[in-house]
Formats: sequence, C-alpha cells, structure tokens
Amino acid sequence: MTVVEKAAYLKGLAEGLGVEPDSREGRLWTALTDLLSDMAHEIEDLQASDLDFADALDEMSEDLSYLEELTCDLDMPEDMEEDDNVCAGCPGGCYEPEDGDEELSYDGVIYDATCPNCGQEVSFDEDTLRQGSIQCPGCGETLEFELDEEPEEE
Repeated sequence: MTVVEKAAYLKGLAEGLGVEPDSREGRLWTALTDLLSDMAHEIEDLQASDLDFADALDEMSEDLSYLEELTCDLDMPEDMEEDDNVCAGCPGGCYEPEDGDEELSYDGVIYDATCPNCGQEVSFDEDTLRQGSIQCPGCGETLEFELDEEPEEE
C-alpha cells in the first residue's frame, strides 16, 4: 500500500466516525486528513523525482567512466601493465613517462634541449619554441631559442 493509499484509508476512517463536519472536531479531522493527503502526494512526487535524479546520475557516471577509459588508455603503451607507472589521481591508468621514454600523449613535435647551466634535458612543444624561451625546471636558468625562418617558396 502506498503512502497516498494509506492517507485515503485514514481519511475514510475519520469520515466513518460520524463526527459532524461543521463541528469543532469535524473541522479538525477534515483539516488533518487534508494535510495528510497533501503530504502523501508530496512524498510520492519527491520519490519520483529522486528516481529520475538517480537515473540521470547513473547515466552521467557511465559517461564519465567511458571518457576516463578513452583519455587514460590513450597514453599507456600497449606492452605496459596497468599498475606500472600510473598516476595516483587516475583510476584508469594514465601513463607518466619515465626518463628516456617517448612522450606518447602529444600529437605534435616535441623538442629537447639541454640546459648549459645544469645539464638537465628539457622537453617542450612547438608553441613554447615560438615563444622564444623556457625556464629550466632544474636550475631556473632561462633558455632562449632563435627561430631561423625559412623563406617561403613561391
């Protein structure tokens, strides 16, 4: 029996008491049963809304899991085990390259330079190269680059 059905049953019992509807007690019982009926309908609406939100949350969770699988598995080499060298924040297993490993997650060209001050190898992309300089993560020295523009052929 639902909450609405129980409220309707109690309203029928109150009406069966034989209390005069215009008396003080009759008005009290009418107000109480109307309140109970309204509350039962509101609870039923909230339960339906809760189920809708739960379904939507399940769908979003599935979509997020799918996106995590797509993005995390792209960076992991095929011959690597899932629990080898993965970042702690990603349950899907994002690959973090070790020294000497190729950068696998960037589609463009990766440039390498060696810092003349500390000898650390620094990797950067084409956008950083166009900026003209980068700061060495090892010693903080500014490494500057000169781009030789090749003349365009007509």
